[in-house]
Amino acid sequence: MDVASKIGRPVVMIHGDEEFSTSDLVGGEFGYRRRKVIDNFVHSVLKTEEDMSKKWIDDRLTVACRYGFTLIYDEFTRSRPEANNVLLSVLQEKMMDLPTSRGVEESYLKVHPDFTALFTSNPEEYAGVYRSQDALRDRMVTIDLDFFDKETEVAITEAKSGISRREAEKIVNIVRDLRESGDCEFAPTVRGCIMLTKSLKLKGIPASAKNGLFTQMCQDILASETSRVGSRSGQIKVKEMIGKLVTKYC
Repeated sequence: MDVASKIGRPVVMIHGDEEFSTSDLVGGEFGYRRRKVIDNFVHSVLKTEEDMSKKWIDDRLTVACRYGFTLIYDEFTRSRPEANNVLLSVLQEKMMDLPTSRGVEESYLKVHPDFTALFTSNPEEYAGVYRSQDALRDRMVTIDLDFFDKETEVAITEAKSGISRREAEKIVNIVRDLRESGDCEFAPTVRGCIMLTKSLKLKGIPASAKNGLFTQMCQDILASETSRVGSRSGQIKVKEMIGKLVTKYC
């Protein structure tokens, strides 16, 4: 969103979904248009004409390509790969194939020169994501994002929770050590820091190892974030590690 705002163009946003098809990106036929003409110019003659046609509505990708908006396609690998095939010609040839059912003469849409696309996705080993096609990846400039540095994590945690910087730093140290241990099924993120500090702020609990409730909150929140639901054996091991880190930093 920050990058899109710097481009300075209107933004269109799409969130990837397994149920997506090409029509969810390009557009489709929704509803009908009915037209009726009654001609009674000669009072003894009644002439009636009536026709009905399906109504085509352009969806967000078509709108962005037509007017040169910035497209944010969030979690694009959550959509099935075949649904994203329409993007190949958009990104390479700057042209979009339009269905003939639109009822207009143009069969192709020339992509506006200001059109820009930003894609985001989780790594392919995450649950609920598809492997992206090589042809689509070849048309992208890919930037791998790592975790934030310590100073940034502390600043984010402090700003999001309203807790003191000293307390925020203790929580970030615990989370970072837990992440770097390599023993977690899923590495904890800055979200874990925010959840924990917001809970402490709400209950008015200091980040101190002498407070048993603080240790319990750390174990409950961070253990659930670093392992799948139901993975009890893994959570027990992580909780033991968290207890040692609480003693170390608090």
